[in-house]
Amino acid sequence: MDGGSKLGEQAVQGEPSATVAYRDSFYTRHGKRIFDVVLAITMLPILLPVMALIALGIAHKGQIIYCHRRVGRHGIEFTCYKFRTMCIDADLRLAELLASNPSAQAEWARDHKLQDDPRITRLGRILRKTSLDELPQIWNVLRGDMSFVGPRPVTRAERAKYGDVAAAYLSVRPGVTGPWQISGRSDVSYAARVMQDADYIAGINLASDAVIIAQTALVPLKMTGR
Repeated sequence: MDGGSKLGEQAVQGEPSATVAYRDSFYTRHGKRIFDVVLAITMLPILLPVMALIALGIAHKGQIIYCHRRVGRHGIEFTCYKFRTMCIDADLRLAELLASNPSAQAEWARDHKLQDDPRITRLGRILRKTSLDELPQIWNVLRGDMSFVGPRPVTRAERAKYGDVAAAYLSVRPGVTGPWQISGRSDVSYAARVMQDADYIAGINLASDAVIIAQTALVPLKMTGR
C-alpha cells in the first residue's frame, strides 16, 4: 500500500465490514490511463475485423450497437456501448414477463439479470457467453469513460446497492473487465460482486491489471459469460 493512500472504512449492507483504500499513486493518477490508451491503440487492428464480422451478423435484424447509461467516475453518467444481444422489442418483453411472472420479478429485483432471459437472440447468447458483446467498449476506453480494468459499470439504480462502498466506486473509472469477469460473474451474489469491486479498488496496481486482462483473454474460450 502506498504511503500516500487515503483510507476509509466502508461496509456493504449484509456483508462484513471492509476497508476500502482510495489509492493515490502514480499508476492510479497517470499510469493507468496511459496503459489504457496504449493498449487500446495496440488492440484496435486486431479487434476491428472481429467487430466488423459481428456487426454484419447483427445488422440484418436491426440496430447493431446497444447504448445504455452507466455511472462513471465522480458520479458522471456516460453512454456505454455494447453489441446488441437482445431482440428489438426487449423492453416490452421484459415488462410483460415481470408483470406475469413473480419469480422472474424477484430474480430481476435481486440481480438485475435473468437466468433464462427470453429477450436474448441466438447470436446474442453466443456473444454474451464469449463476452464479445463488450468489444465496442474499447471506444469508451479511448474516450476516457472507462478503463480496461475496473469495477463493473452500473446504473444509477444499481449504485444504491453499493451502500457505503459507493464512494470508493465513484473514485475510479468502471472497467470493461475486472475481478467479476474472471471469477464467477453472475454465479455469485450481488453483494459478493460489490465486495469484489471494493477489493479491486483497494489494491489497484499495474501487475493486477495485467493479470486480469490476461485471464479475461481466456473468457471467450471458456464461454462463461451471460
